[in-house]
Amino acid sequence: MTQATNQVVIFLGPPGAGKGTQAERLAAAHRLTKISTGDILRDHVARETELGQQVAPILAAGQLVPDEILVALIRDRICSMEPLRIIFDGFPRTQAQANALDLLLEELGAPVSAAILLEVPDEELIGRIVERGRQAAAAGQTVRSDDTEEVARRRQEVYRQETAPLIEHYQSAGRLAEIDGTGTMDEVYARIEQAISSAQ
Repeated sequence: MTQATNQVVIFLGPPGAGKGTQAERLAAAHRLTKISTGDILRDHVARETELGQQVAPILAAGQLVPDEILVALIRDRICSMEPLRIIFDGFPRTQAQANALDLLLEELGAPVSAAILLEVPDEELIGRIVERGRQAAAAGQTVRSDDTEEVARRRQEVYRQETAPLIEHYQSAGRLAEIDGTGTMDEVYARIEQAISSAQ
């Protein structure tokens, strides 16, 4: 695998920070594959696979899916990719997942290029998530089980406890870029692009 063509970007930030939207845009612009563990898991739930039935109540409660399940999913998804040009959206979420990902990427010769941290005030985050649920309901779409204020607040709490230590992990590795996640989508994206350029 040629080191020069690899690019691995990680999106960090609390639920509702806009990671998915910005990751999609960045992936299209840089020809990267967006990998969202949330999307993979929700697909399994929708198809009622064995894994889907196992994780459905965990997702509905706003809890984190066990590390070993997610790491196995990621390994299965990226091991055959060459070159490795990916954006992780929603992974890693714990120190154990970050350590496992570091080992996997080292094995594949593609270390993390940049870890983008989207920062948004708590109350704005809650408002965004609840509004997303309202809009889905108004459009006659299925409302995600985690798009309620109660679950959203619980997920913020889980994020602070489990995921916030990753900020220090990537900061100490010199890979963290802290981005103001407020403002228009274009404004936030411009900040992300600048951070990605600086990391190369």
